[in-house]
Amino acid sequence: MASLLAFPAWAEPLRDVHLPVIARTEDEAARIARIVKPTNDFGKAEKFEGNPAGAATVRARTDANAFSQASGNITFERELDFKVGNGLFRKLWVSSPSSTLASDGLGPLYNARSCQRCHLKDGRGHPPEGAEDSATSMLIRLSIPDETARMEEIEGYLASLPEPTYGGQMQDFGVAGIAAEALIKVTYAETEIPLSGGEVAHLRVPEYTLENLGYGPLHPQTMISPRVAPQMIGLGLLDAIPAADILARADPDDADGDGISGRAQIVWSMVHDQPMLGRFGMKAGQPSVLEQSAAAFRGDIGISTTLLPQGYGDCTAAQAGCRAAPDGNTDDHDGAEISDVGLDLVTFYSSNLGVPARRDVDDPQVLRGKEVFYGTGCTSCHTPKHVTHRLDGNPEQSFQLIWPYTDMLLHDMGQGLSDNRPEARASGQEWRTPPLWGIGLTQQVSGHTYFLHDGRARSLLEALLWHGGEAEAQKQQVIDMPPADRAALIRFLESL
Repeated sequence: MASLLAFPAWAEPLRDVHLPVIARTEDEAARIARIVKPTNDFGKAEKFEGNPAGAATVRARTDANAFSQASGNITFERELDFKVGNGLFRKLWVSSPSSTLASDGLGPLYNARSCQRCHLKDGRGHPPEGAEDSATSMLIRLSIPDETARMEEIEGYLASLPEPTYGGQMQDFGVAGIAAEALIKVTYAETEIPLSGGEVAHLRVPEYTLENLGYGPLHPQTMISPRVAPQMIGLGLLDAIPAADILARADPDDADGDGISGRAQIVWSMVHDQPMLGRFGMKAGQPSVLEQSAAAFRGDIGISTTLLPQGYGDCTAAQAGCRAAPDGNTDDHDGAEISDVGLDLVTFYSSNLGVPARRDVDDPQVLRGKEVFYGTGCTSCHTPKHVTHRLDGNPEQSFQLIWPYTDMLLHDMGQGLSDNRPEARASGQEWRTPPLWGIGLTQQVSGHTYFLHDGRARSLLEALLWHGGEAEAQKQQVIDMPPADRAALIRFLESL
């Protein structure tokens, strides 16, 4: 693992050009390196550990709105922008043409009518459970292999193409007169894993089918990737972690021999027209909250932006009726269906959803669970602490000590979790380490405890037992450890 003071020469173009960064001094960088070094004292909570988002931390509410609060350090004036952004995040879009021009442009194909419909209460989505449940908070990405296309600017780029008929994402709803693309169906097979102490865990192995295909058969080489909507908290803080700090933790050749070989995702930025570090999405396929928001508007709701201006959204040339349907692009909205101002407000809202304060940080079982978490090697990927950039104009995210428990890198999680679908530099078995802050509030906010990229895990223990690949050794330790330590580990995760 490289020094946090270093910035690899090959990564120079990946600097954080999208943020108003104030450069760190060498002394400041050295002090930060000491601060973020993992602890070896588990007798008490660390200083500031109860505030995972630094000054942006919010109080831990006991209701379903725990993830829907503005950053704790936001000013009154900027909170007004947050609330307007929240209104746009919750807005129900309608199909064109419509008399409500500010909400015009849904679809024609879509997964949900608003951002909030997928990210209900700004929390975690879930796969459909039974015939009466919908897949509104779950989507299916689509692509086919491309053996010829290359992106010369990005080394190791794994080229693929959208599925020729259905595009890059399966939309299971259509506006009036436009057939939906498919019905997403999930079935499960059960498998058992014996644990120490005579306990037995049950995992469910998902199988995905796309029924009632509205536009003919899929390409025979179609690759699919199911994704449930992730929680929304702390995104602006993750965006503000210096790229140099993330890249310094990458160890693609496992030079230190610990079995962990995190790799940086590198993607093309539409905004800056250059390669950038990928940060957002299950495989870190987007470089910023802004570009993630624009991509979600297009793929999930069918709403165009100046970055992705096609009013027909993800409709392909094979879907002639969809391409020909009216759209909501207007000059009043910068030639799109949501204006740059509107997109910026949604981005601001998404960047400033506060991270709730930790609970029970001094509880003896939580402290023991933390020791087990660290001792098992979980921090090799789930890096506890970072310090964000000093930022000019983004005070909520500026120079905060944060505890997201992620290295923001790609890791091979084994064949069991593979979707067998590459994305930019990520292979079919690689996923970005998800942040763990707020994970213990999932039941409270979202009404369920479904985890991992497709919601297959019904508990935190099941999520741990799905780990493989680089985390196979850690999973085996969880299986073999005394039941009391396993319970403490789960208790620690629930406190995050």
